Amino acid sequence: MKKNIYKKELYKLQVELVKFQKYVIEENVAVCLVLEGRDTAGKDGTIKRFTEHLSPREARTVALGVPSDKEKKSWYFQRYVPHLPSAGEIVFFNRSWYNRAGVEKVMGFCTKKQYKAFMEEVGSFEQMLTHSNIRFFKYYLDITKKEQKKRLEARKTDPLKQWKLSPIDAKAQKMWDAYSKARDDMFNKTSFIYAPWYVVHTDDKKEARINIMKHFLSLNDYPDKDKALLVYDHDVICKFDPVCYEKEMIAP
Repeated sequence: MKKNIYKKELYKLQVELVKFQKYVIEENVAVCLVLEGRDTAGKDGTIKRFTEHLSPREARTVALGVPSDKEKKSWYFQRYVPHLPSAGEIVFFNRSWYNRAGVEKVMGFCTKKQYKAFMEEVGSFEQMLTHSNIRFFKYYLDITKKEQKKRLEARKTDPLKQWKLSPIDAKAQKMWDAYSKARDDMFNKTSFIYAPWYVVHTDDKKEARINIMKHFLSLNDYPDKDKALLVYDHDVICKFDPVCYEKEMIAP
């Protein structure tokens, strides 16, 4: 996507997001977005553009670090519950409880028993969220192996992105196939009718950001909604289905 087109589209969509937040605050709506995906897929940048012009008092980003010893001994979902949105809030999870289905499983940070328990419980947990009238959305940002390698190399030389480098990043390419298998298992077992996964192809960061915003806003009603603006590209974002593989929206 060309930069001038991206900037024009982004501005219009951020105006829509401000309209949406005003509605959320006035009507006491609770909104939760989970953004998962491979390393370098663009989660940080996407959330930044979402929240750039929203009121920071009612829009929060949650990016939890390594759990403490106490948290490791608690119910797995317990550390996430305090960060869920209250009425009038929009909360973005930059990675979430799905760490257990991805990096923890691949890197051996959890046991097989813990992984199995998570996969059995996550559906009930998310059903409770939706039954509590939380508007809940799950986005998985996917990227090709070639593009990931390019972005990982760029991080090594960009002084403004040094903070993004981690030991886990260094293994992203080596463990590619294992991450793919964990991702596919997660899609097949946790894309629920009441909480489906939406898959986003992010090799073009600008195009991905624009389409996630359009898709998210298209699923929500709010006053003065510009429906014509919110037509998204089905070749960039789709509700999880085996056809996503056929369309090459999910990297092998």
